[in-house]
Amino acid sequence: MNDTAQKSGLRGSLKQQESLARYTSWRVGGIAEKFYQPADREDFIEFLSTLPEDEPLFVMGMGSNILVRDGGMKGTVINLRNCLNRLELAQDDQQGALIYAEAGVNSSQLARFAVKQGLCGSEFLVGIPGSIGGALAMNAGCYGSETWQYVERVEMVNAKGQSTLRQPEEFDVSYRTVKFPAREWFVAGWFRFTRNQGKADRERVRELLNQRSETQPIGSYSCGSVFRNPAGNYAAKLIEACGLKGYRIGGARVSDKHANFILNDANATATDIEQLIEYVQAKVEENTGVLLQREVKIVGESV
Repeated sequence: MNDTAQKSGLRGSLKQQESLARYTSWRVGGIAEKFYQPADREDFIEFLSTLPEDEPLFVMGMGSNILVRDGGMKGTVINLRNCLNRLELAQDDQQGALIYAEAGVNSSQLARFAVKQGLCGSEFLVGIPGSIGGALAMNAGCYGSETWQYVERVEMVNAKGQSTLRQPEEFDVSYRTVKFPAREWFVAGWFRFTRNQGKADRERVRELLNQRSETQPIGSYSCGSVFRNPAGNYAAKLIEACGLKGYRIGGARVSDKHANFILNDANATATDIEQLIEYVQAKVEENTGVLLQREVKIVGESV
């Protein structure tokens, strides 16, 4: 049943037995037992406070860095896309500015907003196909920059609906990894960018968008980069060297354009994609001795 139900005092949309395929960039995934889309930040926090303490809980944004298995998700899935979307200038001076962005804001949207304010440093975010919540959770980055280089503070909420402001030094941040308390989620971040001196940053955004379009399979169902780049090398280079471009399992295929992308181009299942991920890992390790580490997070139940 996908009928919308309203819990007393809540303003968001609660659905039962909702397919997650429509909410992931791979367009695959099983059923969520319960699925909630908050109305806004306050509603998100209020909804958390209504859940049982032991409720299995998964919070997602744009679904661009996750693979939801075909067996779906137990408990409750909360989707922040299109609801935690406040984006504003929080503080401004001659040297730079502080931008407030909620977890559901698209990363590229933050980049464009910062550039319009005459700020520099955010341009790399146009290459990240996900939300600010996801970027904070994994220290997303590209083109030589990473999210947490620009974080001044964040707001988090726990499973009891209690919100907390945290400073960067409270987190263990490294390449594509951020360690933070269990059953806490990012609500928003404040990002510090410096003032630019001309139009160079707008041109840089256009340049990066063109580069992304030329080198990545934009417009296809994918999750972005599947594997982290190993130290001193590139995952795509290793995969291509193993002759795996175009390799297919079921409806999942390694991109011919960028070998670190796996595409759903023929009604793939999550199982097809997961098996292809494992096959690529095995072949690259067999041929090069390098075990590629996943960047994508695999969640949910197997069928």
